Amino acid sequence: MNRYDLVVIGAGPSGYAAAMRGLDFKKKVLIIERNRVGGAGITNGALSSKTWWELSREASAFRKSLKRYNIPVPSINYSEIQSEVRRAVAERKSLLEEQMNKLGHSAQFGFEFKTGEARLLDKNVIQITHGAHTETVWAEFIVLATGSRPRYLPELPIDEEIVMTSDGIENMTDFPESMVIVGAGVIGCEYATIFSGFGKTKVHLIDKGDRILPFEDEDVVRIIERNMENNGVLIHRNSRLVRMEKVNGRVEYELEYTDNTRQIFNVEKALVSVGRVPNLEDLWDDKVGIHISKRGIENNDTVTNVPNIFAVGDLTADISLVNVGELEGRYAVERMFGKPDRKLVYENISTIMFLSPEVAGVGMNEIQAHEKGIDYQVVTLEYSTIPRAIAKRNTQGFIKLLVTNDGDMKILGMKVVGNHASSAIQAVAVLISMNRGVEELAECVHPHPSITEGIQECVRMLMGKSTLKPGALSGRLSCRRCVGGKYEDIVF
Repeated sequence: MNRYDLVVIGAGPSGYAAAMRGLDFKKKVLIIERNRVGGAGITNGALSSKTWWELSREASAFRKSLKRYNIPVPSINYSEIQSEVRRAVAERKSLLEEQMNKLGHSAQFGFEFKTGEARLLDKNVIQITHGAHTETVWAEFIVLATGSRPRYLPELPIDEEIVMTSDGIENMTDFPESMVIVGAGVIGCEYATIFSGFGKTKVHLIDKGDRILPFEDEDVVRIIERNMENNGVLIHRNSRLVRMEKVNGRVEYELEYTDNTRQIFNVEKALVSVGRVPNLEDLWDDKVGIHISKRGIENNDTVTNVPNIFAVGDLTADISLVNVGELEGRYAVERMFGKPDRKLVYENISTIMFLSPEVAGVGMNEIQAHEKGIDYQVVTLEYSTIPRAIAKRNTQGFIKLLVTNDGDMKILGMKVVGNHASSAIQAVAVLISMNRGVEELAECVHPHPSITEGIQECVRMLMGKSTLKPGALSGRLSCRRCVGGKYEDIVF
């Protein structure tokens, strides 16, 4: 029986990161994957859907530019778009596989990769099954990183052809003329943005509340909803899905609204986007005794109740994001073989939603600050005041920064809505992790013209020394404090 210092089950983002971190500690590492290297971080997930989004965004911008100059808009070929997405997936997957292959053949590293189904027989022994071949290996430490899959609703006729999840969406052969999306969370809204952006699909979006993205501040949601509806998306607000059936190769669904009225719709396809569930089935024998809950494997800073077995990524109840999974994978290995510099925290995790426009954030938003009873100051600056946005001829969006309502003005969170949003938040993420105030940002010299200049101007507004004054440009700039849930303007 081969023996390893570390066996990682699952070669998705978190598992791959854990295995590579194990090599940093000069350990003998085995990674096992039953399906595809990269997991949902590449295929049927993050990379593939974001490639769809990038291509959709380009197509939408191109279409608008042509219309501006009264030039006919050419037709978009679905198969060409799909091939481009598949090339992006293959490119990233090939990179990861190339690295593993070279590591496996290098005497410098004790690295191996095996394909197969892994199952824990006890806390140290793993059985690997690949076709008719079965073998067992021994591990001092084990990382479980088997990821997740789309959640199925048993009352919906999901067949991955007409009624699909994100796993089936990639297998379509053409743009549907119409599609209903069940679920108005981040993923559902991203797919609504993608398909409406190509201009070939009438998108319906079912939302049980009075607005999409209920966890986001109202000013963020307002701009996203407006753009969706301008792109032809029909948002079914305050609605409940009563029935969905496949009828003559199409989808018929019935909604009930909060006023008790009902309505029936017919579309070509349906996408069910109601979250994901962890891949836990048949992963260990009962005698291993790993504790699980309704949300996933119970863990304390990535370690399960079995001291040498760790769980990371979508298997846990934490945030299901690629960057979080990678962070957890590395952190778990650092706990095994070293001493982490700091405790695993999620407060400074940067996020991005691929909508129209893109939305990036870090730390708290106003909803979360209200829920925690925190008094704060908030400054908002519209893109129309930022030279780079003006130069790009796209001033839709804003920057919003929250700080504590005291002299320290420690950063609580930031949200950027608009072009280059994801590239504008990292400095703030670092300051949040350091529990620092805003003074450093005020004096940082940003390149000109850049979107990040808007962050600098937000900070200077909070400090009473901005170039643009909220009182003179009301509606485009604002600086307020919220105390006890009540707002008042800050006047310098």
